[in-house]
Amino acid sequence: MKKVYQLEGLDCANCAAKLERAIGEIEGVSAASISFMTQRMTIETQEDQLAGVMKMVKKTIRKVEPDCTLVE
Repeated sequence: MKKVYQLEGLDCANCAAKLERAIGEIEGVSAASISFMTQRMTIETQEDQLAGVMKMVKKTIRKVEPDCTLVE
């Protein structure tokens, strides 16, 4: 399942790449893509793992890019 989320406060393309790598390493994430230009994050995961994965994604965003927030 593929889900798209809006991000706010993503400062640069390098920050987006760093965040994309970190999120891609989360267990249960089969693919992650972050676009600095559109401030969007696309995540692919199994539907039954989505809640747990998103909890870890939020933690990772706070750790890697504290100024960036996930808009739900």
